[in-house]
Amino acid sequence: MRDKTPGGAQPEGWHEQLRRGGLELAVMLAVSNGPKYGLEIIHHLDSQRDLALPEGTVYPLLSRLAREGDLKAEWRQTEPHPRKYYQLTAQGRRRLAVMCHDWRAFSQKIELLMSEAGIQP
Repeated sequence: MRDKTPGGAQPEGWHEQLRRGGLELAVMLAVSNGPKYGLEIIHHLDSQRDLALPEGTVYPLLSRLAREGDLKAEWRQTEPHPRKYYQLTAQGRRRLAVMCHDWRAFSQKIELLMSEAGIQP
C-alpha cells in the first residue's frame, strides 16, 4: 500500500523511483540468510516488508545477478515440482556489503538534509 504525503500530494513517480533504487539491494538481502526460490523471495519481500514486486521484475533481476556472478542459481527437485533456488556467492556477499554501506551513507546524508530543513522523523 502506498502512503500519501502530508496534504495528499504525491510526487509523480517518486515511489517508483525510490523502489527501483532499492530493489536490487532488497532482493540480495532476501537471499542473504540462505537459498530461496523466486516465488519465496517475492513472498518474503511482500509479507512483512510491504515490498510487493511483480514476478516480471524479480525474475529478470535474479537472472542478471546470477549471470554477473552475485547469485548462484541451482535447480532442486522439490514437491510438487522442481524449483530454482538462488543464493549469494562470495562475490555477491562482498557486493552486498558494499551496497549496504553505500545505502546507509546515502540515507544518513538524506536524514541530515531533512534535519537541516526542519523535518522531523
